[in-house]
Amino acid sequence: MEFKGLKPINYGGREVWPLIEGGKGVSATNHRSSGAWAAAGGIGTVSAVNADSYDADGEVIPQTYEGKTRKDRHRELIQYGIDGAVAQVTRAHEIAGGKGAININVLWEMGGAQEILEGVLSRTKGMVTGVTCGAGMPYKLSEIAERHNVLYLPIVSSGRAFRALWKRAYHKVPHLLGAVVYEDPWLAGGHNGLSNAEDPRSPEDPYPRVAVLREVMRKEGIPDEVPIVMAGGVWCLREWNDWIDNPELGAIAFQFGTRPLLTHESPIPQGWKEMLRTLEPGDVLLHRFSPTGFYSSAVRNPFLRNLEARSERQIPYSRVEAGEHTVQLDVGVKGKNFWVTPKDRERARAWVAQGFTEALKTPDDTVVFVTKDERGEIRQDQTDCMGCLSHCGFSSWKDHDDFTTGRLADPRSFCIQKTLQDIAHGGDVDKNLAFAGHSAYRFKQDPFYSNNYTPTVKELVDRILTGD
Repeated sequence: MEFKGLKPINYGGREVWPLIEGGKGVSATNHRSSGAWAAAGGIGTVSAVNADSYDADGEVIPQTYEGKTRKDRHRELIQYGIDGAVAQVTRAHEIAGGKGAININVLWEMGGAQEILEGVLSRTKGMVTGVTCGAGMPYKLSEIAERHNVLYLPIVSSGRAFRALWKRAYHKVPHLLGAVVYEDPWLAGGHNGLSNAEDPRSPEDPYPRVAVLREVMRKEGIPDEVPIVMAGGVWCLREWNDWIDNPELGAIAFQFGTRPLLTHESPIPQGWKEMLRTLEPGDVLLHRFSPTGFYSSAVRNPFLRNLEARSERQIPYSRVEAGEHTVQLDVGVKGKNFWVTPKDRERARAWVAQGFTEALKTPDDTVVFVTKDERGEIRQDQTDCMGCLSHCGFSSWKDHDDFTTGRLADPRSFCIQKTLQDIAHGGDVDKNLAFAGHSAYRFKQDPFYSNNYTPTVKELVDRILTGD
């Protein structure tokens, strides 16, 4: 089938290709990649999630924390976030040289998200065209965009989610709705919006879901020229030919999150880039270990496998003898108020014999068994929490009111700030969380990347425009 080709669109008063670089979390996209994407005529996206800032010599300033309390460290985190995103936007804007457009991306569930967004936009006037935002229900996004006269692009995974945002807030600021990003919850990398009504093991075709989203938008009077951005699972546009110039869908743009990871300008370390070339189908796992409570997709490396194994070494208990819980747990715990089934006690004894000697309580009246070293690391990471999320299951932090979720800290999760900062700055790719979309295995299959070829961002955008 012959590729239809793309036409430029008007975005924020400028002509750009309807190609958006995904804004990949902590330092996995920065000024170099997003500035180059804009310079190639597309929409580059600076991640404003714990972005790097630089010293006078241009070296990355390590994000170290001096505060004695989580609240103090949270204030430091917010300042790092503002300074880093401003540095990234400023540099990206210079690289773009007036071409394309620069967006910023924030996680609504990020700790201090609103304050960081306001701080960044107030210091980057005229440089940012739009703000993409997901992971949560960002009702206040439109009013923040209006204050700073930038476009806003909510990230949703259903027409229902968009309708709720529109009815509650966005209908008051219709003129600044830049696009609606449909992020496929089964295929996109990083955090996604899989709802409790949807089965993580049964992916749904995105076409009918996007058609419903357009129907919702039309009912609310939103013109077809406002694009829906297809995000998640997009590799080459030839496979999306039916979506282009399709009257049922209206204007469509495409977001690329995974492919730009393997470019010259991509800031991720070389070891991460090399690992991407080795992935097979199924090597990216949709899981629920994130302390946000959201589903997310990442490479099923030893780090993730360890979290899977930890959750499997888990048994329920009751505080009193009841039902089948007829025996007391006699390993891994102190005290006698851990009543379990006889079968689970045998399993626990076997885990202890294998070296998993420490039982840690979870918020769900279960205990998980870990090694002494793992216990020490979990407790230290919880102690070091700097409040990087608005609600954190791992540390029980909340960024407002009484600063606690009121739930027990969950040892089945992990410190997401620590691991994402580490992998982005040269840490071991086997020992950290490596977010990726479910199409990442295609690096190994696509002849474009054969013989270890790594394109520039411009070469990648040019390639995408051919349909491949």
